[in-house]
Amino acid sequence: MRTLDWMSENKTPQLDDRSPWVIDTRELGRHAGLSRALQRSVPVETPLGVPDVITIEAGSELELDLLLESVVEGVLVSGTAKALAKGTCARCLDPLTEEVEVEVQELFAYPGSATEETTDEDEIPRLIDDRIDLEPIVRDAVVLALPLAPLCTEDCAGLCIECGVKWADLEPGHGHEKIDPRWAALVERFDENAGEKPGPS
Repeated sequence: MRTLDWMSENKTPQLDDRSPWVIDTRELGRHAGLSRALQRSVPVETPLGVPDVITIEAGSELELDLLLESVVEGVLVSGTAKALAKGTCARCLDPLTEEVEVEVQELFAYPGSATEETTDEDEIPRLIDDRIDLEPIVRDAVVLALPLAPLCTEDCAGLCIECGVKWADLEPGHGHEKIDPRWAALVERFDENAGEKPGPS
């Protein structure tokens, strides 16, 4: 039983070559200085972002434009990831669409390299059988780049706090008369009296 447990704990994880996120780097040959350009559209399977605020929806595409470079310690991945996000304006609550483009840069360490031996897996990802999995680093970069308070326009004025109508749809000079609470009862009484017909004198 202990032997089986040890084998389970030390079993090398496998990457699925069918996944569009998994990249084979064998053509770089672990020769420092070699590089390879990568352009690819990757489908989003689960939404990225904050629901009801802004997300990259499932079924949309992430456009990758990357450069893979063989360096002494591993494969350096750098470039951009781009996608279309949909959400709600934080001020006027209108639906919005925003193109998100983020910079990506990550070193994937070779097994047995000094970097691999001196860092934890959650600090620097590893190559597995000369393959790399781009999904975690791209997803993290994209999610962190999404705005916490998206706006339909930078100068969006939001909603009137009194009537809830968008300021952009209101007439110039729009406002609401405010009555001092101390006079509210008197004004109400005056309005009631104004509607009464005067009796015969």
